[in-house]
Amino acid sequence: MEPNEILILIAEILEISMLVCFGFSWPINVIKAFRARTTKGKSVIFICLILLGYVAGITSKFINPTFDYSKKWYVLFFYFLNFIMVSLDLIMYFRNLRLDKKREALEKKSADLKE
Repeated sequence: MEPNEILILIAEILEISMLVCFGFSWPINVIKAFRARTTKGKSVIFICLILLGYVAGITSKFINPTFDYSKKWYVLFFYFLNFIMVSLDLIMYFRNLRLDKKREALEKKSADLKE
């Protein structure tokens, strides 16, 4: 194996490692958001930027003429899987935002009744 091929292999292993680490992290984050039932501590802008990053990564694979889909399909699989997980986190954000608004309305109504 030539030195250039070794560097390419190392780069691919590092990319897959990043995707796998994020792949384990996002489901945990989605479950935490589901259980928390609030948007406190969450940033919709952050979530959207992460989604944009995954779109950029996926697009880079599709436009790269040297990317071999038949041998490296698993890279795209992890990009798409992570994109889906972050999308679920975005859905949880809007669900929790709705719950926050309902909770605030009930608290306001309760406070008005006490007066």
